[in-house]
Amino acid sequence: MSLFQGLGFAPVIEVFDLNRRFYADESPEKVNLGLGAYRNDDGEPWVLPVVHKAEELVVSNRTLNHEYLPICGLPEFRQAATRLALGSESVVIKENRVLSIQTIGGTGSLRLAAEFLKQKLHLDTVLISSLTWDNHSGIFKATGYSQVNEYRYWNPGTKGLDLDGLLADLQNATEKTVVILHTCAHNTTATDPSPQQWKQIVSVLKERKLIPVMDCTYQGLVSGDVDEDAYPLRLLASEGVEFLIAQSFSKNFGLYNERLGNLAIITKDSSTIDEMRSQCEMIIRRIWSNPPHHGARVVATILNDKSLYQEWKDQVKIMADRIKLMRKMLHERLVNLKTPGDWNHVLTQTGMFVYTGMTSPQVKYLTSKFHIYLTKMGRINMCAMTTKNVDYVSKAIHEAVTTQ
Repeated sequence: MSLFQGLGFAPVIEVFDLNRRFYADESPEKVNLGLGAYRNDDGEPWVLPVVHKAEELVVSNRTLNHEYLPICGLPEFRQAATRLALGSESVVIKENRVLSIQTIGGTGSLRLAAEFLKQKLHLDTVLISSLTWDNHSGIFKATGYSQVNEYRYWNPGTKGLDLDGLLADLQNATEKTVVILHTCAHNTTATDPSPQQWKQIVSVLKERKLIPVMDCTYQGLVSGDVDEDAYPLRLLASEGVEFLIAQSFSKNFGLYNERLGNLAIITKDSSTIDEMRSQCEMIIRRIWSNPPHHGARVVATILNDKSLYQEWKDQVKIMADRIKLMRKMLHERLVNLKTPGDWNHVLTQTGMFVYTGMTSPQVKYLTSKFHIYLTKMGRINMCAMTTKNVDYVSKAIHEAVTTQ
């Protein structure tokens, strides 16, 4: 008998299973609203023109080689990534109070944050929002946290933020509890606090001495302005809070398979930086040892060149504007069809996703009858919708909500 018999099957990873089922579906009308990746109006992946340009510059640079990067990654990428998050005039950066580390995607940033806080600060309790990306819970459980709990976030009655519940749960948290927060475009509810609400949240985090880990995956894709979308990060820094930022460059650079992330750790005292770096390097050595260079060089080339940086910001705005257009078109059609319910949340939610509020039977109906694939909780990727399929999707949603 094999040593490996009897393992059983792990639970299906929903978004990847949706993708598999979508590609196996032979219907010409099929639509994949599940996977969280940007698509253009032809439903195709979009390689940003500025990324093409930067790649050509990297490939043509004969001075580059394939030697190992430092364990913490490419310095010019790490510095640029931190400036993007905190702003070029950040006091935290000027006072050398931030450690930045290149990681294997946003997932790697979160895993390194979890390992560092668990191993070196001996923390054991984390709070995640009541509806969130499933990997938040999975990463911290896999890292050995015994208390992975939820704070209230989504109010199904208003289809908006449950601010009172959120603040109450933070108030009741014990000191040094790790709190996972979404910088912008909350995944999965697409509902973000307003600037004033963020001030209330940060005030409680500071008062209760909680440790925020800011998941920063969609910077620029909410407002179209990378600085506006970074508001919560810069607020935390200005309030003197010690916190961590888990950045991903998959969405806003379209570099999904390059797996490029950055972990920034903001401290009150610059004298702690070297010790933190040495401890993080030892953790990294035992996980991925050394990061890949291509994506980091591409992003560093763009962020460190004034002209390319402006091109990138313009192209991020193109993506954000297309998402907003599809929100508007979907909302108009559902209203015109007199689809039961209030669909204003399609407009008021932010970023790539819409948390529709559709039930599991309605979701199954969309897939079985109309070949429309989406997560079982009813979250849809707005940039997978196009001017060509929005009528089809709208009528399908109308029928599902009306009949199921």
